Amino acid sequence: MFDKNNKLRHSISLAAMLALSGLSAAAWADAYEDAAKKWIGSEFKPSTLTAEQQLEELKWFIKAAEPFRGMDIKVVSETLTTHEYESKVLAKAFSEITGIKLTHDLLQEGDVVEKMQTVMQSDKNIYDGWVNDSDLIGTHFRYGKTESITDLMANEGKNFTSPTLDIKDFIGISFTTAPDGKIYQLPDQQFANLYWFRADWFERADLKAKFKEKYGYELGVPVNWSAYEDIAKFFSEDVKEIDGKRVYGHMDYGKKDPSLGWRFTDAWFSMAGGGDKGIPNGLPVDEWGIRVEDCHPVGSSVTRGGDTNGPAAVFATTKYVDWLKKYAPPEAAGMTFSESGPVPSQGNIAQQIFWYTAFTADMTKPGLPVVNADGTPKWRMAPSPRGPYWEEGMKLGYQDVGSWTFMKSTPEKQKLAAWLYAQFVTSKTVSLKKTIVGLTPIRESDINSQAMTDLAPKLGGLVEFYRSPARVQWTPTGTNVPDYPRLAQLWWSHIAEAASGEKTPQQALDGLAKDQDAIMTRLERSKAQAVCAPKMNPERDAQYWFDQPGAPKPKLANEKPKGETVSYNELLKSWADARK
Repeated sequence: MFDKNNKLRHSISLAAMLALSGLSAAAWADAYEDAAKKWIGSEFKPSTLTAEQQLEELKWFIKAAEPFRGMDIKVVSETLTTHEYESKVLAKAFSEITGIKLTHDLLQEGDVVEKMQTVMQSDKNIYDGWVNDSDLIGTHFRYGKTESITDLMANEGKNFTSPTLDIKDFIGISFTTAPDGKIYQLPDQQFANLYWFRADWFERADLKAKFKEKYGYELGVPVNWSAYEDIAKFFSEDVKEIDGKRVYGHMDYGKKDPSLGWRFTDAWFSMAGGGDKGIPNGLPVDEWGIRVEDCHPVGSSVTRGGDTNGPAAVFATTKYVDWLKKYAPPEAAGMTFSESGPVPSQGNIAQQIFWYTAFTADMTKPGLPVVNADGTPKWRMAPSPRGPYWEEGMKLGYQDVGSWTFMKSTPEKQKLAAWLYAQFVTSKTVSLKKTIVGLTPIRESDINSQAMTDLAPKLGGLVEFYRSPARVQWTPTGTNVPDYPRLAQLWWSHIAEAASGEKTPQQALDGLAKDQDAIMTRLERSKAQAVCAPKMNPERDAQYWFDQPGAPKPKLANEKPKGETVSYNELLKSWADARK
């Protein structure tokens, strides 16, 4: 805890300031409470709390903030609609309600990670609080540079942890919990990658009849990759035009750019069936293909028991390359993640296997070709189809969980003040409104609220997905990855080699696995990681590992079983039934 002398000095200076201003401490307290009432009445609605409960929650923040009043606190996150709302609205509200001067900076995701790496290497303080992806959980708990939130709440932050925080209400808390059982990050926003499709086209009787005649089964939400491929081919090569406009059965991106790495590290292999069974991540082999033994990474190459260059990963990469070339618009191959994101909203894409729900707000704007006159979408989102290597019990896709993270190098008072802000922007007082603004839900109570029920018809399946038991199969990068920044940057350059045709998928992934193993070998030798550091397996014949249970799995004789689809209404009914 920060020392009592500091607290005393702060109290004396505060008392002096109050005396000079002619206001009593009670009057200042009333001013903060008045600010809370103003924000409750003007901005913090709807909420799962009553106005009275909101005020009680904010009164706790007013009281807890007393030792930090007048301090300048800086936090940072990536640029995202949810974080823009925090930066422009919630930071101001927090400052007015608590008296803490809060600045919430927005940077590109790569810049946030780079600055965080600088802090971890130098132990200098740049920001007092950080929102970064829970993908770094394996990095954070191994290096010993990140504060355990579990320890923070039990020790120096005990008196500054809200009694209404309700950790169990956070739907992503398992993603931010390390193998030691401790929470290292507090979820602030999350979104999944799901299947997206033009529901209006899929319901057209003429298209349904034509598809069934050619493929022998119903046009619907694809359950497996075989059906996705058939549907992509159907719209690109058979339908070709709708209402005089050229249409395509698939959308993706392929430019050599760091975002190409996200396309794959965000669980492309797991959708195909790479890695082992296990939620939130496969064990012992995860969706990156990294094998762990007793929490120690031991290799990613098949020859070390990994699966980064195994048959499932090669299959997934091959399909990525083939579909991009055959069924996506020609310009897609030269696009980055951000450039390709708005394309489906332009009205000429039939489906996309991998679509981030963070785009929902932009996809529902009035006047778009994919939005009806009444504001309801012409499209829907659904669980992504699974590849032939996938087995029941495996994760099925990726979920991004931007989470509050605190560094041990941050001075204690600044850290605790930033901890108050982190709790404020995730509190039940503000979280439902924040969810409606950014559509990145973090609380069970918000997802199940009447406000989200009312909004559901305009969100194309987002609410139904997050209320369904299926959502647990969409998870972030897990704890097998020992150094996310260093390993993640390898992916885009190697995948680009496959996308451009410079190398075959097998050659590109062999290079990726080799480079990942090299970094993990250096980590092992450096002894830089405090716990669960890599202990690399010796290389041995790949067949040895193919003969063992689980991943890496040997190549299937048939990688394209018969296509399987389900109607969207049946899917919604199955979700509803599972919740009963």
